[in-house]
Amino acid sequence: MPSSPKRIIVIPPFCKRSLSRTAKVGYMETRPLTKILVTGAGGQIGSELVPALRARYGAANVVASDVREDVAARLGDDGPFELLDVTDGAAIEAILDKYGVDAVFHLAALLSATGEKNPPLCWDINIGGLCHLLELGRKRDMARVVYPSSIAAFGPETPRDDTPQETVLKPRTMYGITKVAGELLGDYYFHKYGLDCRGLRYPGIISAEAPPGGGTTDYAVDVFYAAVKGEPFTCFVREDTTLPMMYMPDCLKSIMTLAEADLADLKHHCDFNVTAMSFSAGELASAIKKHVPGLEVAYEPDFRQEIADSWPRSIDDSAARAEWGWRPDYGLDAMVKDMLEKLRKKHEEGGLP
Repeated sequence: MPSSPKRIIVIPPFCKRSLSRTAKVGYMETRPLTKILVTGAGGQIGSELVPALRARYGAANVVASDVREDVAARLGDDGPFELLDVTDGAAIEAILDKYGVDAVFHLAALLSATGEKNPPLCWDINIGGLCHLLELGRKRDMARVVYPSSIAAFGPETPRDDTPQETVLKPRTMYGITKVAGELLGDYYFHKYGLDCRGLRYPGIISAEAPPGGGTTDYAVDVFYAAVKGEPFTCFVREDTTLPMMYMPDCLKSIMTLAEADLADLKHHCDFNVTAMSFSAGELASAIKKHVPGLEVAYEPDFRQEIADSWPRSIDDSAARAEWGWRPDYGLDAMVKDMLEKLRKKHEEGGLP
């Protein structure tokens, strides 16, 4: 992508004292990431992001953390691991001190469907944890705080086709409300304190490594497990339900590319639309049946249908493409083929749940 002119970021005089030590008046440089903390490391994204970050930055320089002890068995052998409840600000600070952390990939969150079962807990985890990290990032002059938003930030009033970057944000779920608040908080800390916060609005994420964790798009992963096991599958959304999706390799590519992008190229910070493909539940089943002809799928919508109906069918991610060169590598057919290959191998090895 051709380089763009450096954008001058005007910093109000009252907050210059809290800027990066490498900052200059009116311009903030992109600082390197040296010691990284990943919260929620045992989740769907974190399970694969941690190894990817360790491969790039060195295993000793990436601290995995999660509230669940069993995650240590998966991520603690190749690098440091810490038990962490992100609602405990003192515990977060102790880990930052212990390892000299200067960047955080904050993934700990309660997802959409789970969040609707306990909205107060969803708020406490998603916003309480983020607020602790933003404040600590400000006080400690951290190089970067990176965390995902979601298409859940949109709502029924949002245009559902080619949803624009700048649009109506009126979600109908607590998870979506926390994502809108998180986007605004990150922008606030950037503009007021000079904390380099970055985030992207993820669509549904499909992964062959970690099982889904309570999201409205979980059906798009669960159907693969049924196909590989030779079991019938009951989908909790209608056959014609169309949502934007992304395969995990593209998910990792997007968050790492954004984290390493030149700050001067970014006009947005915590709310980038990103996508890779859009398909209906029926189209996904048909694509899988090309490889597994015997797959049986029934459709029995539950409370998650209403959530799905409030989200976009397709996304305009032109801002991400223009500002940091986003390009996905996987479409529907390539994703289906790769997912089935990986899950079949795991099934043969006895590794499927």
